[in-house]
Amino acid sequence: MTFLSIFAISFTVCGLLLVTKKFHLTRSIRMDDCRAVQAAHRRPTPRIGGLGVLIAILIVLLFMVPEAQARTMRIFAVSLIPTFAAGLVEDLGYRVSPQRRLLAAFASSGLVMLMLDTWITDTGLPGLDHLLLLLPFALLWTGTWTAGLCHGFNLIDGVNGLAATTGLLVSLGLAAIALQSGQPGLAFVALAMVPAILGFLVFNWPFGGIFLGDAGAYSLGHLLSWLGIFIAAGSDRVSGVSVGLLFFWPVADTFLAMYRRRKSSRPASAPDRLHFHQLVMRGIEIGWTGRSRRHLSNPLTTVVLLPLIGLPVALGVVFWDNPLGAALSLTVLGVAFVVAYNNGMRYVQRRRRGAAGRPGFVAPVPALRPAPVRRAAPPARVRA
Repeated sequence: MTFLSIFAISFTVCGLLLVTKKFHLTRSIRMDDCRAVQAAHRRPTPRIGGLGVLIAILIVLLFMVPEAQARTMRIFAVSLIPTFAAGLVEDLGYRVSPQRRLLAAFASSGLVMLMLDTWITDTGLPGLDHLLLLLPFALLWTGTWTAGLCHGFNLIDGVNGLAATTGLLVSLGLAAIALQSGQPGLAFVALAMVPAILGFLVFNWPFGGIFLGDAGAYSLGHLLSWLGIFIAAGSDRVSGVSVGLLFFWPVADTFLAMYRRRKSSRPASAPDRLHFHQLVMRGIEIGWTGRSRRHLSNPLTTVVLLPLIGLPVALGVVFWDNPLGAALSLTVLGVAFVVAYNNGMRYVQRRRRGAAGRPGFVAPVPALRPAPVRRAAPPARVRA
């Protein structure tokens, strides 16, 4: 009944946001959203669906957590304020740069470290663990990890259901590790994330009626990353690198975006349409649906990626107390991710060249520019 209540809260809030979108869509959407380079939709979509997830989770943290974790989780709820506020301001149409949103995520993590005296101290990797003995490095590493995951979840909130299903799988993985390590209170909090996300997901997938937005995606990243830190800190048997393995997909996509933009001499915050999920959607459109059926290719992208997102989560659960196994899994998955991305790029480019050579293919017509107006030459002067 508790989990049904959490689902009902999230479902009701998201449903109300969808029903009343004509009143807030003009504020929460920008007219250039559908023309943005990274856009995956053809019509304006409400971006404040994260409110439903966040309201449900806040009720859990404030009123439903077992007594042993009640004080910690209430303080943890307060730490959401900077991240959520910066994201919501952006969602409501006021420009907040990615740098400022990242600073807000750092501020939220700083509040957790300050108020709960908790940060990453152990990963299971000997070299890194020696560095984590230095307090400034440990604080910086923790802030970078958690803020980076906030941004990572925001990057994958582009196609229907992708960010939500990733968060759902990570929540299940965290709950499984917490149960195996004897932490039922934290397992309850992780499991409570599942119905909160599902209440939103029924509106987000397959039709994309509403999206998490920056407030929802950044807050989801903050909640899940810190739950992982709490679980790793709560038991000496839990391997930090195993917990990190659960977040493989948003981390890998973020690093790929940073490398891709640096290689092309573009700012790290500059948007593009070369994320892994955008590449998969383009491949589906080229090979099957065509661009005119984005209502099919968009949700199918999440279906295609779901096993790839779930595999690292499953390996993190299997190797929850085995840092060597988790580190080897992380290495293999990283190599496979890069190889798959490069092969996908080659496939898309090859199919495009093949389409250009087929009869009936119409190449894009360049924009016509008016011919420059040439002035008549002045008459030659005749000398007497």
